[in-house]
Amino acid sequence: MDKDKKTAVVAQFQRQAKDTGSTEVQVALLTHRISQITEHLRGHEKDQISRRGLFTLVGQRRRLLGYLHKSDVEKYRSVVQQLGLRK
Repeated sequence: MDKDKKTAVVAQFQRQAKDTGSTEVQVALLTHRISQITEHLRGHEKDQISRRGLFTLVGQRRRLLGYLHKSDVEKYRSVVQQLGLRK
């Protein structure tokens, strides 16, 4: 992910001006990386190393979404809706 796309994603989900590590931002960045790796795997089906990395990222995003659901349900629903995730 290049710097411009990352800055755009962070700007969309940040809570305040210099927020780069909140749960919402982390979930959004992971979702972007997951979509990039998924596109890569469509053309390279036998790339098992990338597939394992994809599963790791999906698990990390799932744990962060679980934490967000426990701590603030409204933010959880907003993030899931903005990112278009199934839940």
